[in-house]
Amino acid sequence: MSYPATTGEFSAASGPDPRHERSAVIDLEAIRHNVRRLAAAASPAKVMAVVKADAYGHGAVPVARAALQAGASWLGVAHISEALSLRAAGIEAPLLAWLHTADSNFGAAVAAGVDIGCSGWELERIVAAAREQERPARIHLKVDTGLGRNGATPEAWDRLVGEAVEYQDQGLLRVVGIFSHLAVADEPERPETDEQVAAFREALAIAEDAGVDPEVRHLANTPATLSRPDTHFDMVRVGLGIYGLSPFEGQTSAELGLRPAMTLRTLVSQCKEVPAGQGVSYGLHYRTREASTLGLIPLGYADGVPRVATGGPVRVAGKTYPVVGRIAMDQMVIDLGPEASGPALQGAEAELFGNGADGGGPTVDEWAHAAGTINYEVVTRISPRVPRRFINEHEPVGSGPALAGVPGKAGAA
Repeated sequence: MSYPATTGEFSAASGPDPRHERSAVIDLEAIRHNVRRLAAAASPAKVMAVVKADAYGHGAVPVARAALQAGASWLGVAHISEALSLRAAGIEAPLLAWLHTADSNFGAAVAAGVDIGCSGWELERIVAAAREQERPARIHLKVDTGLGRNGATPEAWDRLVGEAVEYQDQGLLRVVGIFSHLAVADEPERPETDEQVAAFREALAIAEDAGVDPEVRHLANTPATLSRPDTHFDMVRVGLGIYGLSPFEGQTSAELGLRPAMTLRTLVSQCKEVPAGQGVSYGLHYRTREASTLGLIPLGYADGVPRVATGGPVRVAGKTYPVVGRIAMDQMVIDLGPEASGPALQGAEAELFGNGADGGGPTVDEWAHAAGTINYEVVTRISPRVPRRFINEHEPVGSGPALAGVPGKAGAA
C-alpha cells in the first residue's frame, strides 16, 4: 500500500506539500558513508547490502542505488517479490532472495536473473522453474549452522549438495553461493559463533568435495563484519550497519564510524496551557505536577511509533522532552513545562530521532530502550503513512568506494 503523499500523487496547487507535515528524512550520503565503512572493514571480501523490508523502512530502491554507488557488489532481500520490485526499478546488480513459500514465484525469479536461496525443499520447484523458463537458475545453498531457522540441517546437507550438483551437471542450475546465518554475532564473547564458523567450514568442505565451486561463500552479518574477520569469507551481508545503527550493546554508531540515516520528524500540532493535575491521554496515567504547557505531537502507533514507548524523547527548539501519557494511534503528548511559550512552539519542528551528530539529539536507540525493543524494529516499523523524503540523492563529485579518514576495523564490543 502506498499513500499519495509518498508517491507525489497530489497537486501542489492544493496547498503545502504534505510531506512537510511529518516525514522520515533519509540521508543517502549517510548510506553511502556506511557502506564504505563496512566495505573497508570487510575488505577484501565483497559487500551485499541487505535492503529487505523496504530497506529497513528507509526505501529499498533509493537505498539500493546509493549502496551500489558506494561499492556494494550485491543486494539481498528476504522475498522474491522484493527482488522483483528492484528489478522493475531497473536495478541489475546481483540480487539474492532467500525466504520462500510454496507460492513463491520461482519462475519470475529465474526469468529476472534473481539468485534464489535454497534450503532443500525448494530445489525441485526451482528446477521446474528453470525448465519452464529454459534458463538455468542461480542458487545459493543454505546450511543451518546453529540458528535453527531455514537452511539444510547437517544431516541433510550431503543429499542437498549431491542433488544440486546433479542438476548443475544437467545445465538446469548453477550453484553460485553457499551461505549460512549467525545467531549471536552481536555478542562477540559468546562461543556459539566459533561453533557456527566451524560448522560452516565443514559444510563448505563437503560441497567442495562434491565438486561445487561457489563464486561466493557468505556468513557474516553486520556485527560479524565489524568484529569477526574470520567470518568474512568471500562476501559479507550487511543490513543494520548500512542504515548507520549499532548492533552492539554498549557501542554507539559514532564509535563504530557509522552515521544513522533516518530522521523522524514532524511539527508540533498544538500547544495549550493546563492546570496542575491535568490528566494526559488514555487511562490518565500521567498528570501534570504543576500548571504547565502541553505539546501535541502528531505521530502515533499508526505511524509505527511503539505504543508502549512512553518516555521516548522528542526534541523541540533545541530541548528534549519525554513523551508523557499513553501513545495513541495518531498522536502523543509532551509536557513542555511551566516556562514554555506555547505560541512560540506551536508549529515548531519536533524530532523524535535523527543522526545524533550534535550530541544532543534523540536517537533510535533511546526509542528502542523506551519500547523495550531493538533499534532494528524502530526504524523498520515506521509505516507508509509517514512519507519518506530523500536527501543527498546524488553522490558528491570525487567520492567513490574508498573512504578516507574512516576508523580501522572495530574490535569486539
